[in-house]
Amino acid sequence: MLPLGALVPGQLLSNTFSPFSKDMAISHSPFGEVQQNDIDKIYEKAIVIDGLVITRGWDEDSFAALAKSGYTGFNTSLASRNLASAMKSLAEWRQRIDDNSDRLIYATTADDFVRAKKEGKVAVMLGFQNATMIEKSIDNLDTLYAAGTRWIQLTYNERNLLGDGCTERTNAGLSDFGIEAIERMNELGIIVDLSHCGRQTTDDGIKFSKSGATLNHTMCESLYKNHPRSKTDAQIRAMAEKGGVMGIICLGYMIGPDPGGETTLETYVDHIDYAVKIAGIEHVGLAADFAIQGLEADGATRENWYVPRLTRFKPSYQVRWPPWIPELDTPERYKHVARVLDKRGYSTGDIEKILGGNWLRHLKETLKS
Repeated sequence: MLPLGALVPGQLLSNTFSPFSKDMAISHSPFGEVQQNDIDKIYEKAIVIDGLVITRGWDEDSFAALAKSGYTGFNTSLASRNLASAMKSLAEWRQRIDDNSDRLIYATTADDFVRAKKEGKVAVMLGFQNATMIEKSIDNLDTLYAAGTRWIQLTYNERNLLGDGCTERTNAGLSDFGIEAIERMNELGIIVDLSHCGRQTTDDGIKFSKSGATLNHTMCESLYKNHPRSKTDAQIRAMAEKGGVMGIICLGYMIGPDPGGETTLETYVDHIDYAVKIAGIEHVGLAADFAIQGLEADGATRENWYVPRLTRFKPSYQVRWPPWIPELDTPERYKHVARVLDKRGYSTGDIEKILGGNWLRHLKETLKS
């Protein structure tokens, strides 16, 4: 674990909470738990980073939800069909950040997230859930990097030129082009993500990336078996050994088969518990994978959300309706998570790491400018 001085040059403001603090005095209840108002205060002071927010259709409702969330920063999921659409999406978000400089910070380094916390703003890091926008040229990575890209998921569910996705019939792993892409991403300082990648592509991505690859928004195969988006114990362990972070996805139907019923917030935290057991406390974070305000508030219905996914995704995806866990389908989702982590006996420092400290450490180790 890096010392705080390696992450933050100079002194933080007095109201800034270090994600690696070990000496903050906490008032515990007689039962060994931090009182709820205390854990809420800890949350408000913590660096909170969401590994993935779906930013399509961002508007004032999104800003209002962001203000409620307590987030320090988040990663975007931008249009990735081809290079032209990617560059347009990057430019639109750069303009949005410029137009809202009182609320947002354009993030390319870990220090930008720390600055966002100090200034009461939210850091936005730009990236993609597919590498199709690279097209057939590794040089396009340089173009994307210059335009603001700092994280790229190598594949979505299907095969692309880099490798096989998680629902592809085959399991071929990375192509030579994919390995070349990883090498250039490492050189530039673009995070390599493997969330939707197939089993062999995930293994290859961890192996060939010199920096720690991420499992940005996923879940534990040992707790939810036979889902193509889950990751095995061996993959989680290998990811952690190279310094990566696994973000536990908030989408209820990926956490268990009955979101809102038997699949609950406690089930979600079970995945955190298990990932910590396999990867270690330094390598687990959080990721929504839907709009900041939540799916229901964003207008998701059975007709416009669930039905299209029955044909868009293969049956192995096990899409459910409703897809959400109620406590996670609100802007305050991670405050609810912090409360459960506290009740389960996690220390203040470890809660801070899961909320955002681990993402911050990884950003420091991976990003270059």
